[in-house]
Parts: sequence; C-alpha cells; structure tokens
Amino acid sequence: MGLYFYPRGGSAHVCRSISAELERNGIEVTVVVGSRSDLGEHALATSFYAGRDVRPVDFTPALASDAPLRFDGPAGTAPMHGSYEDRPAAEDPIFSSFGDEDFELQVAAWSRELELADAGDADLLYLHHLTPINEAAARAFPEVPVLGHIHGTELLMLERIAAGTPAGWKYAEHWAERISDWAERCERIIVNSPEGMKRAVSVLDLDLDPGRFVCVPNGFDPIFAPRQVDRRAHWRRHLVEQPQGWRPRQAPGSVGYEEADLDALSGTILLYTGRFTEVKRLPLLIEAYAQARERFRERAALVFVGGHPGEWEGEHPIETIERLGLSDVFLAGWHSHESLPDFFNAADALVHPSVREQFGLVIVEAMACGLPAIAVDRGGPATIVDDPDTGWLVPPDNAEALANALVDAVNDPGARRIRGQSARGEVVGRYGWERIGSQLAELAGELSSSSAVESPLAPIG
Repeated sequence: MGLYFYPRGGSAHVCRSISAELERNGIEVTVVVGSRSDLGEHALATSFYAGRDVRPVDFTPALASDAPLRFDGPAGTAPMHGSYEDRPAAEDPIFSSFGDEDFELQVAAWSRELELADAGDADLLYLHHLTPINEAAARAFPEVPVLGHIHGTELLMLERIAAGTPAGWKYAEHWAERISDWAERCERIIVNSPEGMKRAVSVLDLDLDPGRFVCVPNGFDPIFAPRQVDRRAHWRRHLVEQPQGWRPRQAPGSVGYEEADLDALSGTILLYTGRFTEVKRLPLLIEAYAQARERFRERAALVFVGGHPGEWEGEHPIETIERLGLSDVFLAGWHSHESLPDFFNAADALVHPSVREQFGLVIVEAMACGLPAIAVDRGGPATIVDDPDTGWLVPPDNAEALANALVDAVNDPGARRIRGQSARGEVVGRYGWERIGSQLAELAGELSSSSAVESPLAPIG
C-alpha cells in the first residue's frame, strides 16, 4: 500500500483503517508512506500507522536542504512532495509547477522506496491518490497489478485545469496527461461515492469503462461514539490552557483565549472540523454565522478544529473573524484523529459547508457521536445526510440558506437532538469498517497476481 503524503488529512486516516481491515481479513500489508519527523507525533508515519508494517519516507531532510524539490538523499527520504492545491509560499508546491527534472527525482526516490519494501514480490499494489508513486510502480514493477484509490483532491486540480489553466501552472497539461495515464494503468479504481465516479469519468482524459470504478464509502472508527465530556473543562484545556490555534505564518498557540471568553461556549456549540482549503468555504461559513447570530434565541458559538499548521487557502479564518468583529468564533487548532471524539461530544452540531467533497468522512464520524450535520446538498455529503431526519442540507455557496440552517439548529434543541440520535443509528448501519473491510479484501483477492487469496467479488456500494 502506498500513500505519497505525510499524515495530515482524511486520506491518511482511510489508508490506516483500510490497512488494518485488510490484515484482519488475512491479507499481509506493508505501507510505504510519506512522513515528517519535524512536526510531532501526528505527522510521523511510524506513530500514525503504529501496529502496521510501515516504511516511512521522511521529507524533513529535504525541507532542511537548500532545494527541497531537488533533494537527492539516502534511503528512507525523498524530495518534498507536491500538492494538488495552489497555496502561496507552501512547502509543497502544486504539481503543475514541477518540470521534468523535478518529476524524475520524485519517481526515482519512490522507485527506490518501493523496491526496498519488496513491492516487486507483492501480489497487489494498493495506491492511494494518483501520484508519482504510480509512475514509480509502473516503471519498476509493471507486472504487479495496481488497485487505485481516488480521494478527490486530484479531481479538484484536474477540474481547474479543464476549466482553463490558471496562471503560473506551467506544466499543467503534462500533469493532466500523467494522472490520466496512471488511472488507465489501474486494474480497478476505488471512489467514495457515485458522484465521485461521475467526476472521475468526466475529468480523466481517457476512455475508461465505468465498470472499472468501484464505489466504496469510507468507514468510521468505533472510537467515534457518544460519551460524557466535561464541556467547560474540555474547551478550557484546548482554548485557554493548551491553545493550538494559529495565525498565518505563525506557530500553533499564536491564537489563544482567556477564561472569560469561555462564557460564549455556555450555550449551543457549532463545530467545523477539517482543513483550511478554499473548497471548504470557511469565510462563507463565518459570514453565514454572523448573519444567523442575530436570530439565535440562545447563546451559540462556532469552533474550528483543524487547519494543519501553516496550510490555508484564501482568507484565513482568523482574518475573517477579525474582519467581522466576532468574539464567539474560536480556533482550536489541529488535533489528532484519536482526540476528535471528545471534540464532537463537546459540541451540538457539525457544520460542513464544503462544496466539492467526494465523500465527507468527518460528517460520518460526527454523526457516529450523535451530532446532526449541516452540509451542502452535493457530492458525498448529500448521500450521507438525510434532511430532515439526520441533519440539514443546503445549496452550495448560499450564505443565506446556511444561515437559516444554523438558526434552525440553534433555536430548536429538541429537534436537533432527535436528528442527532437518528444520525448515530444511520451511520452505524451503513459505514462500519468491518463490513467495508471484508468487501475490500474480496476485491483485493480478485485482483491479486497470486492465487493465495481467492474469493468472488461481492457487490460494493
């Protein structure tokens, strides 16, 4: 199993869970994956994937060098990875800025790491995203079948290129061709929703049979469940005593709060969890909250959990908060996946205004904790949230509709709790990893180059 990026987003959690489920189903898994040894435990692959046979590829030496993209280091290292996102001054520049020399250094490093992990002896290569690892595998081990897994961010970049190459994306067309070629080489491609499949078929520049795609939803870890949390103590710890919120180009903890600020959290707590990327529409969420708060019948606060340190697109949430003069919107910073159940159980509803979400695992995890979700009626979220039974669905990029949903959630606590209870029951029945893992194991058996695992492919949906 290969994942090009270090642990920082939803695909890392999915990779970790799938690898565990495949092993539970009798499949031996080695994970070759990016890592950062300079950002603490949450970005260190050996800690994040503890319990797996993990082969970390550390980007820290590259970042400490004079030319991170041209770094040519020893085994266990690689040049800094690229990104599907165009963020100014980011450590991981967008792929479309990588020329041929940069690309070849990436492929050489990952070919070496796959070889050191004995990928040539594998029965199947399960590659998350479509990245230079795919090229490395195609060149070094063309005889080993590849199962691809599209998580959505690659589609966002391809959609931007298809709409008209943005300025500065010098090598955009080369990368669009490469990504499409990598998809073509996959025996099957996993997507998280029917909407994701439609987007992939549309944007990949090739004649792929839709039958090559397999829709497999992401599952949730059993740690996501209702639990008792001392809400005041929880928020005091994470906002006052050990703050992790951050300002642009400043360290975690550069945004903190005083004890008196916690009074704003005495009523309904609305929670956003995720990265600070443009598609998440965070300025829109804060502006909708500013509109809605005048109609709240009780006190309510909005808390942001997430935003990987140093990563953001567009207006940073703290800039929007200060522009609008809001004192009841908080930044709690980036936290480990294992700590998220406490955050969900210290809140009353999840708000997820992302407009291009292929799936929406955080929505499933919040619902598993008994929270109703306010999400956009598009893509993956529209298949997860059932309005009015388990949450609210609003049109994309519609601040007024989002504000109205926030008002409904705050002003009717009884209906909010009923939706939350229904949400928990819904996701437990549909998104348990045990069921999903057994189906993925059957798919792996079908595609394996060995007859060691033989099982008919069961329908997956």
